[in-house]
Amino acid sequence: MVVVSHFLKWIYTARVSERAAAASALARAYVNSDLPFEDRCAAEAALTLLLDDASSKVRLAMAEALSMSHHAPLQIISVLASDQPEVAGVVLARSPLLTDADLINRVASSPRATQKLIADRPLVSMALSAAIAEIGEAEACAVLLANSGADIASLSFRRMAERHGHLPLVREALISDARLPADCRHMLLVKLGEMLKTSPLVMALMGAARADRVMHDACVKASVTLIEGTRQEEHAALIEHLRLRGDLTASFLIRTIAHGKVDFFGSALVALSQQSEQRVRALLAGGHDVALQALFRSAGLAAATHAIILRALKTWREVANGKRVAGVQEVSWLMLKEVGGQSAEGDLAALVKSIHLDALRENARGHALAIAAA
Repeated sequence: MVVVSHFLKWIYTARVSERAAAASALARAYVNSDLPFEDRCAAEAALTLLLDDASSKVRLAMAEALSMSHHAPLQIISVLASDQPEVAGVVLARSPLLTDADLINRVASSPRATQKLIADRPLVSMALSAAIAEIGEAEACAVLLANSGADIASLSFRRMAERHGHLPLVREALISDARLPADCRHMLLVKLGEMLKTSPLVMALMGAARADRVMHDACVKASVTLIEGTRQEEHAALIEHLRLRGDLTASFLIRTIAHGKVDFFGSALVALSQQSEQRVRALLAGGHDVALQALFRSAGLAAATHAIILRALKTWREVANGKRVAGVQEVSWLMLKEVGGQSAEGDLAALVKSIHLDALRENARGHALAIAAA
């Protein structure tokens, strides 16, 4: 107490650099030393008085010394967290004494730089992540996504995709996160397509109508590719997302079965037909044509599509059972034969032709790259 008494008299005449060094030493002694109770009370009183120091350097020295301690005085931490940004940032980024409620309030009322510091804390709870996702600036959301210590709920991923998915900074951070749900990936894919089709360059080269058609086709093809990396337990969420957007169409389902996405096709039939997953899986694995056609009807698939879907399904069954070697090119060719071959006309024939031509181009591209690499 005698030392603290001398300290309190000395600070009124000391230079800023000396006060800052002394404040740091006193704060470290408070959190790191086993002080007697009376000395501890005196030190806490002195630190409280230093909160009123005119120089931010003194308060910053205190913040750096106290910010990582579980034993720092809570009232001092609270005041420092409300100080000017360079002081508050140290505490907000580190202090384990700040609760989720404290930090969420700071996110709501703080500028971008402070939000980024909070998003980069060593541990970010699911509740705090949700607040950042809901009201945080784009830069704070990008920092949150890069933080391996952040616990982020699926709903928070969706909110960040909805709010900031049009911005490359957030979009790239979301896409590179392995935790991102499949429906969010599709949302970002659509946002990217919408941005591209309205860009001045694309509009000048293609015109609005053609740009819209080309980007829609590209998004559909990319959506089929997206299924490849989607876990089966995420199928239901992705299917509901597609359904709400109006993208879960018969042509999309035909593309999925042509590409061998039988599990996803089954999940879509479960959602559309309201039949049990066990029954749908059993029918796809070994059901007869009549039962399968009844399933397709209950899912809202037109009778004209049944034959090509059955053709594809039977071929993929043979591939799965080791009775045939085939890929998308062969399967789409067999589907095309079902609608009358290359000379067939109509929307359904055009769809299957486009799937087959895409497969031919992809295989040719792969062959060319293999030759070049040899």
